[in-house]
Amino acid sequence: MTSASTENIGVRRALQIDAEHISDFNIAMALETEGKPLDSETVRGGVRAVLSRNDLGFYVVAEHRDKPVGQLLITYEWSDWRNAFFWWIQSVYVAPEYRHQGVYKALHEYVSKAAGSQGDVCGIRLYVDKDNKIAQGVYARLGMSETNYDMYEIEF
Repeated sequence: MTSASTENIGVRRALQIDAEHISDFNIAMALETEGKPLDSETVRGGVRAVLSRNDLGFYVVAEHRDKPVGQLLITYEWSDWRNAFFWWIQSVYVAPEYRHQGVYKALHEYVSKAAGSQGDVCGIRLYVDKDNKIAQGVYARLGMSETNYDMYEIEF
């Protein structure tokens, strides 16, 4: 197991050169969390779209000794009630050998600070699997709270 601490985890906005790592992390996450194999070309196209279009959102990557070890995606939801955006955290992934070492915390703190300084962001939201008690605990310790909303969807 590799040992990292929050002090030696760097966090930055992703660049086009990060597309392969992000795609690989997304594919690994879907398989691990949902047992869902994803089409690699579709994922790579989706990642490249985000990296080339600011209106879709942005990725944030965590690095340890210049090696990508974690990521998340921010997408936007406009709230007419608040006249501001919610930033949605999606596509969270931390490489298995770097889990429980503060990587997600570093990503979360980076995003929280960026959102707070933006001026038009009223909050941060995310989805979490109802059975993922570990992630729920992490999010609670970072100041997030459960809402009274359930999610419904139609997939096409």
